[in-house]
Amino acid sequence: MPELLQFLFSGVTVGAVYALVALGFTIIYNASDVVNFAQGEFVMLGGMLTFVCHAAGLPLPLAALIAIAATSAIGVAMNKLAIEPARGAPVVSLIIITIGASIFIRGGAQLLFGKQIHSFPAFSGDTPLRIGGATILPQSLWVIGGAVVVFIGLWLFFTRTLTGRAVLATSNNRLAAQLVGINTNFVMTLSFALSAGIGALAGVLATPITLTSYDVGLAFALKGFAAAMLGGMGNPKGALAGGFLLGLLEALTAGYLSSQYKDAAAFVVILLVLFFMPQGLFGRKSVDRV
Repeated sequence: MPELLQFLFSGVTVGAVYALVALGFTIIYNASDVVNFAQGEFVMLGGMLTFVCHAAGLPLPLAALIAIAATSAIGVAMNKLAIEPARGAPVVSLIIITIGASIFIRGGAQLLFGKQIHSFPAFSGDTPLRIGGATILPQSLWVIGGAVVVFIGLWLFFTRTLTGRAVLATSNNRLAAQLVGINTNFVMTLSFALSAGIGALAGVLATPITLTSYDVGLAFALKGFAAAMLGGMGNPKGALAGGFLLGLLEALTAGYLSSQYKDAAAFVVILLVLFFMPQGLFGRKSVDRV
């Protein structure tokens, strides 16, 4: 029993990170129907920039805030310089642009930060908490709490605010949204800023546990995409559930089969969802957005 509980703790922790990445995918998808494969690089930037700022002597909370703000600015720049000029292009072309942006950001990070693996201190110390014979790090609670808080915030944003409804309206029909007075350019800018900020937050929370380097973004992007697909692309509830389910699947695969197979779990999930449940767990066959 303690062994299973330990695997569950590990899976929930990793799953919370995947959920945050999937929530970032959800924001961009709801605003533009585009899957932003640069989302993983935002996670990497959050961790790397926090490390750099903290190493320069800044307090860790301030370093984290600067990293999140800077990454949000990079997300806005990506929208303005790469996505907005291609507005009107096929969705596939926009997805390819996000892949190119991911490669560009990763290359820039390698030049600026090097190939070393970095970390910074945990927020609440490294003394593990013992629960039922298993242990969990205090930082894991920060990661799980962060995912839940972001989910609640996004759910309220999309369902209770005019701006959130404007995001959904822009996704459903950009021209109609413009005709009723919605500033669609602002909606896209806001969506990329929020998405990048959430990705950076995931990097800030996860780095004390998982460490970071210039090339961790690709894995986070693939796992976050798998989680979003599993839950239902564009659904914040699905992103949260998909992230936790994928994390648990990975942990149980590593624990009871082999750690060599845990990374394959995400790709198996993507294939199974595409074959048998293309709308995801919480998706619907038809959705009318207004």
